[in-house]
Amino acid sequence: MDLGLTGKTALVTAASKGLGKAAAMELARQGAHVALCARSDRAETTAAEIRAATGATVHSLRADVTRREDVDRVVSQAIERLGHLDILILNAGGPPPGSFLALGPEDWEAAVRLTLMSTVYLCYAAVPGMVARGEGSIVATQSLTVKQPLDNLVLSNALRMAVIGLVKSLANELGPKGIRVNSINPGWTWTERVQQLMADRSTRNKTSIAEETSRITREIPLGRMGTVEEYGRAIAWLASPAASYIHGHALLFDGGAVRTAL
Repeated sequence: MDLGLTGKTALVTAASKGLGKAAAMELARQGAHVALCARSDRAETTAAEIRAATGATVHSLRADVTRREDVDRVVSQAIERLGHLDILILNAGGPPPGSFLALGPEDWEAAVRLTLMSTVYLCYAAVPGMVARGEGSIVATQSLTVKQPLDNLVLSNALRMAVIGLVKSLANELGPKGIRVNSINPGWTWTERVQQLMADRSTRNKTSIAEETSRITREIPLGRMGTVEEYGRAIAWLASPAASYIHGHALLFDGGAVRTAL
């Protein structure tokens, strides 16, 4: 299936590894010109890897998306290098695990900057250009916790819901201006973040990472975790013209793990 991404331009944040890298890789594979950013110099290593694998135009940029000045700069640089932005993939990793009483206000403040304010900053920087052009596609990577909270992830459970509220509000405001806004909400997909969560669970439960992983996969109807390649294909489709009537939607990427009907 042709997703209609050839020649499209995309900025993918927090893309040096994990889900962000998978999104950038698949967009490039589908013919998009990509700018990716990360806090470390690993961004250029990832960009070079994607260029080698796909032959696409891929630019690497450095930015900490919790800092508004970094966000304004990186969006400006992406537009300068790509000409404009057709697609914005909002990704910032996840806040650390922990129960409410194990965390403090400073943890909440840091998580707000990482999960919510990074999205706000990126939209303020990128949306005006999309509005001026009368088209665009924004996809926010969040989590199945927006449908089904997970134990010991109180920061993620709370703040990702705030992002979904923003995504839905933006969909209502920006749809008439030609801009689609959606979210993709991964369940258990094997990344460094999931390794961290499995290690945290094994420590708390005095088990092994393998035991904790097995416990989770038994609860997933497909019987396994997702792969980053599968995630990349899903988000590339959602961002693409092939999904032109999908708008204001919170897409679950979870192998059926969330059992609610809606």
